[in-house]
Amino acid sequence: EMEWKKLAGCQNVTGTRCDFSSAITEYDMEYYVRLRAETREDKSPWSSYFEMIPSEMAEIGPPEIELQSTNGVIKIKLSPPEANQAQKMWIDDLSFKYNVIFWENSSNAELRKQSIFPTDTIRDLAPETTYCLKVQAYRPLEKEGLFSPVHCIKTTRKVKDLLCPTNVRVSALNMKFHLHWKSQYKESVRYTVQYLLAFIKNIPGDQSKKWLSVPGCENITNTKCNFTSIIPPSPGLYYLRVQAMSEYNRSCLSYEVKIDPLITNEIGPPDVKVDISDVLLHIQISPPGGSENEALRDYGLSYRVLYWKNSSNNEEEAKMKVVKQRIATVSDLTPATFYCVKAQAFSETYNKSSPFSKEECIRTPRGRSYKMLPLIILATFLGALIAILVVAVLIIFVLYQAYNKIKYVFFPSCHPPSNIEDVGGQLFSSPYLLTEEPTENFCVIESIITEETKQTDFGEGQHSKPCSRDSGNYSYDDDDISGSKASEGKEIV
Repeated sequence: EMEWKKLAGCQNVTGTRCDFSSAITEYDMEYYVRLRAETREDKSPWSSYFEMIPSEMAEIGPPEIELQSTNGVIKIKLSPPEANQAQKMWIDDLSFKYNVIFWENSSNAELRKQSIFPTDTIRDLAPETTYCLKVQAYRPLEKEGLFSPVHCIKTTRKVKDLLCPTNVRVSALNMKFHLHWKSQYKESVRYTVQYLLAFIKNIPGDQSKKWLSVPGCENITNTKCNFTSIIPPSPGLYYLRVQAMSEYNRSCLSYEVKIDPLITNEIGPPDVKVDISDVLLHIQISPPGGSENEALRDYGLSYRVLYWKNSSNNEEEAKMKVVKQRIATVSDLTPATFYCVKAQAFSETYNKSSPFSKEECIRTPRGRSYKMLPLIILATFLGALIAILVVAVLIIFVLYQAYNKIKYVFFPSCHPPSNIEDVGGQLFSSPYLLTEEPTENFCVIESIITEETKQTDFGEGQHSKPCSRDSGNYSYDDDDISGSKASEGKEIV
């Protein structure tokens, strides 16, 4: 089912080897290869096909090497594999790392191996001695390459130059970095400290012009430089060196020093303050270098706190607490007793510890029973819980009463009778929401029945008062009052 193509240069070959590199255009694709044997008169069947992915099966070739011997050291310059090829399988040259194996050219030589950069120097060699070496390129976590052919070179005699700075070293405390060196030159000399980011060394080629001067350490006369300013908040790897310049403009470079700030740095002791409350010993810890020092945050510091009774009659051993925060407390204290505290900062990630801080001591008050701490805490908790419940009940009661009032005013449960529900064309919605006193028409009918008129017809003896119109209040005239007096002792309906 496959569409097979003939490989150029691999037709009618007489040997058992064929180069078909020109047919490979994609190094991460799958390829299938098959072959058959032929004679003038007959052809064999095709073999089973061979499956391959070029980038997975290909080996890393050796780098190209240039050597130079000068002043007792060997300078080496490497070119990555495929450096001179137009089409490359591994495009990223920075992904290559290099190992070198070198030895004295003698019968009982001891092999020495180390990692090197594309442009590097091999030191600590015997003068006027022939050394041989071979170099291997590899890709970390992927595959190792082939070693180069062996190259041999003879070292020169080392000339001691008093102008060159010696004993270059780094000291660092609480992320404050200083470079120190020694000078053997007796005349006037000025120094410039230079640094290079470590990743630049992985780039093939000459790196001499990529070194930068440390601010504040240019043309100085002392043998110390503070280079903290070049360390960013997230530090990386650096190389440092010192250039010496004489008054006659003759210069000399020191050896390079590699530093990893978080590894090189040392952690100083923290500061400790103690205080006594009713039942607790409070310990406040300040990080090394002061509370404003945030450069140590990459360490993820924790603290070991030691505390003990400072008494001549008490041989109790110190107790330790490990805390991540800067505040610690100690309970179960003895009254009228001196307690002493000291702390140590440490980082589990970098396996670093600081010295212990100075001891801080404090005396507990007399007549205090510190055994009651659990009961006091429990009583405080219960009291706070009861107070919260009481407040909650009061709030619920107030809200319930307010709800009832609002419901009574805006949503009354009873309504006026249907015969007076719509008086004067106005609907009674709520007696509390009337804006003005309504005017109504009404009549008062009064019937007086006497004994003389009981026999008469009801319709004839019935009379009514004329209707009155006012603002809703009943009014009677003087006749009504006199009529009421005259009918005293008579039945009124």
